[in-house]
Amino acid sequence: MASTVVMPQQGNSVETCIIYRWRKNIGEPVAKGEILLDIETDKAVLEIESSAAGILLETYYQAGDEVPVKTPIAVIGQAGEHPAAPPIPAADTLAASPRARKRAAQNGVDLSTRIGSGAQGRIIERDVLAATLPRLTPAARALIESGMPIPPNGTGLGGRITSEDVLAASAGETIAPPPAVEPETQALTPLLTTTDHATVIPLRGVRKVTAERMLASLQTTAQLTLTASADARALQAYRARLKASAGSLELSDIGLNDLILFAVARTLRTFPDLNATLSEDAITQSANVNLGFAVDSPRGLLVPVIHGADRLSLHALARESKRLIESAGKLTSNDLNGGTFTVTNLGSFGIETFTPILNPPQVAILGVGKIDLKPMQMDAEVQFIPYLHLSLTIDHRAVDGAPAARFLQALSRNFAQFDLLLAF
Repeated sequence: MASTVVMPQQGNSVETCIIYRWRKNIGEPVAKGEILLDIETDKAVLEIESSAAGILLETYYQAGDEVPVKTPIAVIGQAGEHPAAPPIPAADTLAASPRARKRAAQNGVDLSTRIGSGAQGRIIERDVLAATLPRLTPAARALIESGMPIPPNGTGLGGRITSEDVLAASAGETIAPPPAVEPETQALTPLLTTTDHATVIPLRGVRKVTAERMLASLQTTAQLTLTASADARALQAYRARLKASAGSLELSDIGLNDLILFAVARTLRTFPDLNATLSEDAITQSANVNLGFAVDSPRGLLVPVIHGADRLSLHALARESKRLIESAGKLTSNDLNGGTFTVTNLGSFGIETFTPILNPPQVAILGVGKIDLKPMQMDAEVQFIPYLHLSLTIDHRAVDGAPAARFLQALSRNFAQFDLLLAF
């Protein structure tokens, strides 16, 4: 009997995913557990395994299509079987949010033709918008919802409208669409050398998602960055003790970044306004610190999340951090979603201070720089003390400058007395 393949749920906050490419063509055999397709979320490109064995009989969407989660996307069965059309919920069993019903009435959208991407299949406003607007990238959608015009066509993968298309339309310009390229060929051609002196790298996958999210972050949030420095002597001393500890304790590979993440997680316990996310009409302060940290992986910038970081011991947090870094090429959706605060550390590159860009819907991100010697008046003499550079960016729509400054102050104090922080 034929089996239906659905777009998998990639975390509670992800409502749609983009089909990046199909690994199998219609009519080809596929084994259970074999990679069937790649999908693109707002954080990464993920490999999706086949849930059944047989012949790929039908695919309902093409590369570049944005599909609500839990929607049928393909059918796998035996040769000669004829797959049925994807199921559509009956009109009398539809569950739709009030905003979705209002939007549907305004635009003449038949809700019985929509598949809900909300909780338990509920149709939400985004599902109705998908029927009335062209296919949009997340950054383009944010710009259009802020009042910018909708371009007549898109230049992105599969004809999707990108933020560049929206900005061009706002300026009264039009970007010429790229020449037609077969999706499979496009997906499998990572580099295109055009001359002896230049290499053109198609903007897609994680790099494209990162570009769109960073642009949307700057255009749709009110970002303010505060800088400070913290006495790093206690951190350096404790790191030296860990490095010199007995091998049987398995503590010697706990790094300085692990100590920083530990201190940030514990400090955020008393600053719920920074450990939060912002939606259109609400600020959600999380009961747990789900700490994201930037990783420079071969696939590009990734931000895995240590869930419940404030409840972990230093040893447990360091092990989870190491696992996520080593698994950067095969992170799960849960590993990449649900963050409430992010840390990005460029200190190992010699960077002092910088302006970290928010990772929406989070309202704060901490940038960590290098440790420098700083002259300080100590009693009757001047001493050079190692200080850690810190840069905190906040979304001023959700967080004011004073609480952000108090957080930096408390974090600096916890760095300076790190041994006491371990007691809590």
